[in-house]
Amino acid sequence: MDMTRRAALLTSAAIASSVAFPMRSLFAQETPRKGGVFTVHYGAEQRQLNPSLQASTGVYIIGGKIQEQLVDLDAAGKPVGVLATSWEAAPDGKTITFKLRDGVKWHDGKPFTSADVQFTAMEMWKKILNYGTTLQLFLTAVDTPDPLTAIFRYERPMPLNLLLRALPDLGYVSPRHVYEGKGEIRQNPANLAPIGTGPFKFVTYERGQHVIADRNPDYWRPNAPHLDRIVWRVVTDRAAAAAQMEAGQIHYSPFSGLTISDAARLGKDPRFIVSTKGNEGNARTNTIEFNFRRKELADIRVRRAIAHALDIPFFIENFLGDFAKRGTGPVPSVSTDFYPADNGPQYPFDKKRAAALLDEAGFKAGAGGTRFSLRLLPAPWGEDISLFATFIQQSLAEVGIKVEVVRTDGGGFLKQVYDEHAFDLATGWHQYRNDPAVSTTVWYRSGQPKGAPWTNQWGWTDATMDKIIDDAATEVDATKRKALYGEFVRRANTELPIWTPIEQIFLTAISAKARNHSNTPRWGSSSWHDLWLAE
Repeated sequence: MDMTRRAALLTSAAIASSVAFPMRSLFAQETPRKGGVFTVHYGAEQRQLNPSLQASTGVYIIGGKIQEQLVDLDAAGKPVGVLATSWEAAPDGKTITFKLRDGVKWHDGKPFTSADVQFTAMEMWKKILNYGTTLQLFLTAVDTPDPLTAIFRYERPMPLNLLLRALPDLGYVSPRHVYEGKGEIRQNPANLAPIGTGPFKFVTYERGQHVIADRNPDYWRPNAPHLDRIVWRVVTDRAAAAAQMEAGQIHYSPFSGLTISDAARLGKDPRFIVSTKGNEGNARTNTIEFNFRRKELADIRVRRAIAHALDIPFFIENFLGDFAKRGTGPVPSVSTDFYPADNGPQYPFDKKRAAALLDEAGFKAGAGGTRFSLRLLPAPWGEDISLFATFIQQSLAEVGIKVEVVRTDGGGFLKQVYDEHAFDLATGWHQYRNDPAVSTTVWYRSGQPKGAPWTNQWGWTDATMDKIIDDAATEVDATKRKALYGEFVRRANTELPIWTPIEQIFLTAISAKARNHSNTPRWGSSSWHDLWLAE
């Protein structure tokens, strides 16, 4: 933690100045140029490329160019059909019918049909997909009366607006003929060599080196894509990634993949654009996750003590700057539809209160002032997470909690936290996707499949919370849904199985030669069918 307060504030100011003109590379009058290779910084491998099975920007950044979903978001953030052309909900909300696009082919030449939607929804979204398992909890069947019609049937009402907000991230379709009857879905080789309907076809994945996909000559959109090839270059060293961008070897670093200081420097270089544009659909909060299998952390007084021990405003001011603010709960303030007027208990910095709570819980300071020790696993997604882990370590030492920070790669983090549960504390990002039922409540709903990333793997079960989540997800009245999510936030902040103390927006660093970039709210995750490179 050698960044000074002055350096941090200068850094945030420099980035802010570049964001003021985030779209200077978009020239609507230019004719798209065919050809070219677009190279992407891939900072943390996740050992999974199929977005039907794992919802994550680290998967979408690759899989979203190869596979497609039923619905995406347009430039205004409204649902627009991709593999679906239209949709209609029954008045009771229990039946939603999708009409599918005709003439679409998988990359192996087989036709895309409603059978693929049915298989993916029932066998992947409902049973395996993190976030999808909660979203589709009450999905009972998908009927396929003809190859271009898929009828989703629900035990309890599914609000159409919720489903349409969810499908851009949780609606990717996989080919039934590649998975059905081929053994365990999670172990299928296609998960690392995906077959899709998208604008780019998978070529190769060299672990630790790169992923390559080439232009799909049979893509269903006319005259798309423009690029010949996309290369995702694995570069885990953020400073090295910035250097490769400056050398012209990388065109794009997504999702705050560079160091704060490097992003500031590139933001002042006319060869690059550093911006929050194109990330509006993926607001994020920094998280602290507690493993209830540790007796200390199962005590609510200890969790609250840890929250009180952290001076969050100091950390934001000195290390994050203008693009972060104090978080108030699992629904961030950018959610105009669902942010509650009352977020429930907050945990201001108060070391004396933290120490008193630890004493009250029976964990008094022993020799050397230590009460107990914890293992903290930070996710390797961004510099802010690494800095926050060190800040947590130093802050908790001041109240007698010794913290060992265990750093891993992306796959190791996901396995140890969400599959093996080999952690005490974890810290990373929660990404909010327009509606709490899409990717937020799943962090709190019990009964998640073991190993599903970014779900409730804390050993925490709360029947009251489960009921609130289920009632809100099936409430078709918008006013009642918002009220239920107010209850959800207040209970989350009261019970504190996870703490979300910081809100942020992702930064993108991209070459000024890129055209048609950052033009949707989830552009980094989108298909890039219209992306091209100027000479």
